[in-house]
Amino acid sequence: MAAAQTPAPPAATAPAAKPPAAASALPPANSPTLVRTIEIRFPTQGNVSVIDPQTYLYYIQTRGSRPSDGLWIPYSEQQVLDDFHRLWNTHFLDNLWIDVEDEPYPNGVDAKHIIYNMEERERIKLVDYTGSGAKKIDRGKIDDRLKDAGITLSLDSFLDQGTVQKVEGILRDMLHEKGFQAATVTDKIEPIEGGPKLVHLTFVMDEGPKVKIKDVKFLGNQAFSGGTLVHHLKTNKPVWFLSWMTGRGTYKEDKFAEDAQQLVDFYHNHGYIGAQVGNPQLKTLSDSPDGKTRWVELQIPVNEGDRYRVGNFTFAGNTVVKADVLRPLFKLKTGDYYDEDKIRKGLQKVQEIYGAGGYFEFTGFPDLHARSGSYAVQQQQAQGDSGPSPAPAPVTKTASKEPPTVDVTMRLQEGKQYFVNRITFVGNNTTHDTVIRRQIRLYEGGVFNTEALKNSIKRLNQLGYFKPLEGQKDVSVTKTPDATNKVDVQLKLQEQNRNQITFGAGVSQFEGFFGQLGFTTSNFMGRGESLSLNLQAGSLAQNYSAAFTEPFLFDRPISGSVQVFRQDIQYLSQFTERTTGGNIGIGFPLADFTRMFLNYSYQAVRVTDVNPVFLTPAAIAGNPYLQDTLLISQGGARTVSKVTPSIVHDTVDNPIFPSTGRRYTLSMDLAGIGGDTNFFKPMVEGVWYLKQSSRTSIGLRAQASYIAPFSGSKALPIFEKLFTGGEYSVRGFDINTIGPRESSGLVIGGNKLLLFNAEYLISIAGPVRLVLFYDAGQVDDVGQNFAMNQFRTSTGAEIRFLMPVMNIPFRLIFAYDPQRLGVLDNSLQPQKAFSFRFAVGSTF
Repeated sequence: MAAAQTPAPPAATAPAAKPPAAASALPPANSPTLVRTIEIRFPTQGNVSVIDPQTYLYYIQTRGSRPSDGLWIPYSEQQVLDDFHRLWNTHFLDNLWIDVEDEPYPNGVDAKHIIYNMEERERIKLVDYTGSGAKKIDRGKIDDRLKDAGITLSLDSFLDQGTVQKVEGILRDMLHEKGFQAATVTDKIEPIEGGPKLVHLTFVMDEGPKVKIKDVKFLGNQAFSGGTLVHHLKTNKPVWFLSWMTGRGTYKEDKFAEDAQQLVDFYHNHGYIGAQVGNPQLKTLSDSPDGKTRWVELQIPVNEGDRYRVGNFTFAGNTVVKADVLRPLFKLKTGDYYDEDKIRKGLQKVQEIYGAGGYFEFTGFPDLHARSGSYAVQQQQAQGDSGPSPAPAPVTKTASKEPPTVDVTMRLQEGKQYFVNRITFVGNNTTHDTVIRRQIRLYEGGVFNTEALKNSIKRLNQLGYFKPLEGQKDVSVTKTPDATNKVDVQLKLQEQNRNQITFGAGVSQFEGFFGQLGFTTSNFMGRGESLSLNLQAGSLAQNYSAAFTEPFLFDRPISGSVQVFRQDIQYLSQFTERTTGGNIGIGFPLADFTRMFLNYSYQAVRVTDVNPVFLTPAAIAGNPYLQDTLLISQGGARTVSKVTPSIVHDTVDNPIFPSTGRRYTLSMDLAGIGGDTNFFKPMVEGVWYLKQSSRTSIGLRAQASYIAPFSGSKALPIFEKLFTGGEYSVRGFDINTIGPRESSGLVIGGNKLLLFNAEYLISIAGPVRLVLFYDAGQVDDVGQNFAMNQFRTSTGAEIRFLMPVMNIPFRLIFAYDPQRLGVLDNSLQPQKAFSFRFAVGSTF
């Protein structure tokens, strides 16, 4: 009666036993055609269903008559058709047909026996990926790609041929991305035991040869050489000597659109406003003997067109900001070659001005009108077309007497001015709202200043209390309902544990056997305060310190800090030195991201248990350490009282894993405000982080320092002189081993220092970074000058990762020291060429 497909011959079924109809169980003689019985069959499946038959009965509204209850159901052809559609729309079936057979009652009343014949869809029981291509792609990445495409191949799901074809296409694309342009993907469906309609789905992935670019040839380029254009390709470049590490040289068809756009942008930045890049062609050069690699020449057609100079430069649509204010933001003058990069940068500055005024919907674009030249021809062709058309054919350079000139009109759409209605935070379970709000430079009821919002996000990221806020994902700006020009700002925060716990035990030449325990938090009790407690006790040294910082004294942006410490060091067979002291500090803002600090420090150094052997005149004359020791032991103590003013400008985005920003520090130690030691020590430092991509950055540091006594102080204390070397300066050397030495080999320090560091930071996965570094440092004393051949250098690599429990960056450093001549390690042995070190924190 109705069928989705040509029905297969029904399988033989055992007929149901029918009891004799009693006279009382017969319908009235004048009854219409009735439904006597209904039946569900699965003839192609051995009458065994995968889905419970009761599920199908739910969709079948036709019911058989019940003589015992005197219920007689009239037969309706339309109702049977409706059953068919309901069953088919479940998408459970591959085939469906309905047989209606005559089966009258003994008293002659016409009745029907309705049979619903079904063939269920196959169900996936196993999914496999086989073939040479399957080894090239991680199964997890396949699952992620299918999830992104909204495709599910879960067990017991229905087999859909359309879905299978989509998966094949995704797998081919993934192989193409790996450079296997000749890859093929086919499917294999096999029935398996365990029930009817259960299948094993296998995707057979044949990688074919990997396509490698041996050379890139540009067709039609005249203004720029092929070498220049290759430099501006992003992905599809020829192989080079580091391809084994970078993967460069593998042809990726799906990335060519980005390469083409890079070339077009390059031409537009040099005045070729009509430049076009055509579809690439692959010219096969050769195949490797094993058939795994195919070498090709990538041919890229280019149509440069004419080079244009700027004619009139005007603005349209601006009512809030005058054109006289906007024009200087665009660094293009009449007669200059057109440069789209300068247009883009100027438009960005205009957007910042409008955004600061609350016009966050502002948009703008350049409207170009060529007076003559090839681009003018293209515009005329486009205006002459009345409907959709293919891309214009290449237009050659014109021979017009008028030089190619383009008039630029910046068309601006200002939009409405918006104000802030509400600012809310989500996710700060520990950090108080006030701690967050005091970093926000937006105010409820005030103008919605987008630049202030950017600065607020940067300030929050600098705290390190939360995972870095990233654009629209974490910052939501929505228009306030029932308000024409107001917005609600919501920040979605994910708190990070800023509590650092350190503990351990060990042995070293300096401390002897020791144990240590420390606790540091940068967000104490969620109030934004810093607290540090450190204890270290050993057989030769003991260190105790406690520090506290309040970033907002009296609810004002003034920071206050205090620290107390004590250090006892026993120099075996020499003397014991005890240092006790503390410092207090205050800081206040000068401008956004710029603060001034004023610290006062006091420390008293006492020496006891001096070995008489070291008190002979000859020993004292030859050892600066002993000179200072004798002075202290005779006077009882050396006291250093100093004040340190400093200015810090800091825009580095993250305190733990920075990627962009800069930090400048200028400070001056002035000792002599009390105490018996007078000196001044200026220091200047610059730190830069230059973001290269989403995963890479370059870090640079330059530091210079100087120290000199004044007002009667003839000698500086040994612990105030300048040294370098160690994990926080020149990584391959022992701590404080770079500097002038006395005759016994001991480092006595100098009065001036230069330090340079360069890092290439690569984010590998999560909180793990690979850092390639080069360090150079030099320390000289009075009467000595800096010299290039006196720099001590170190280069190498380190793995930097965040320990979840201790919440501090751990570092595994492998260093090579090419310039180490004359440097001794802490055991007074020549510095080794290679070293492996373990450290925490970061170099700068």
